[in-house]
Amino acid sequence: MSTPLVFITGASSGIGQAMAERFYAAGYSLALVARRGEVIEQWTELKGLQANRYKVYSADVSNIDSIIAAANACIAAQGVPDVVIANAGISIGIDTAERADLDVMRDVYATNNIGLAATFSAFIRPMQERGSGKLVGIASVAGIRGLPGHGAYSSSKAAVISYCESLRGEMKEYGVPVLTILPGYIATPLTSKNKYSMPFLMQPEAFADKAYQAIEDSVSYRVIPWQMGAVAKLLRLLPNWLFDKAFKGRPRKHRGVD
Repeated sequence: MSTPLVFITGASSGIGQAMAERFYAAGYSLALVARRGEVIEQWTELKGLQANRYKVYSADVSNIDSIIAAANACIAAQGVPDVVIANAGISIGIDTAERADLDVMRDVYATNNIGLAATFSAFIRPMQERGSGKLVGIASVAGIRGLPGHGAYSSSKAAVISYCESLRGEMKEYGVPVLTILPGYIATPLTSKNKYSMPFLMQPEAFADKAYQAIEDSVSYRVIPWQMGAVAKLLRLLPNWLFDKAFKGRPRKHRGVD
């Protein structure tokens, strides 16, 4: 049997890097994508990855043509992946009253939403024709309900959840599962600037273990860690007045200018 292949965006740090290492340890070949391709190259050398088991593609997922070109290059060089993980994302707080923050919101959507769909785009038809493959969207617990200062991030991740649910229905008849993974608080550069408490903070390697198993099991929706899954269910059930009271005065997500 040929070595399975996983395509991962946002692979230069944090969750993406941790998942790349986990899949490599499980015997997968890697197609690693990030804007900073040279950072991935340095990491692969540091980890001693076998040169014939990975390729690096420099691309910006917020640029549709850029990420589609990377996906097509992967297909040409390594074949159609068995797993595609749309992981690249940005998290920046906004103040809607500030004109500049509307540009920030646009950029968040361009990466977290359009970039996710563009990541999947080139693989849809080949996976449908083959009748196999897995598409994995990385959402967030922050997408369950809108958090103060998180207007751009929370809404973008809510859209990821809905988009993946829609795509799951479209791909089911072709035998191609679409999975949605919702991380809680993971110790990555994305969360390092947060000025508020982060319950059940998880190391990226521990997250990668749990995510890998969920993907292998083709779980359609999984919150990691499980404790945040319980919190997410509670947040869904809270009436608005109680939810608003619970988060009143909570420190806001840092803005891009902070």
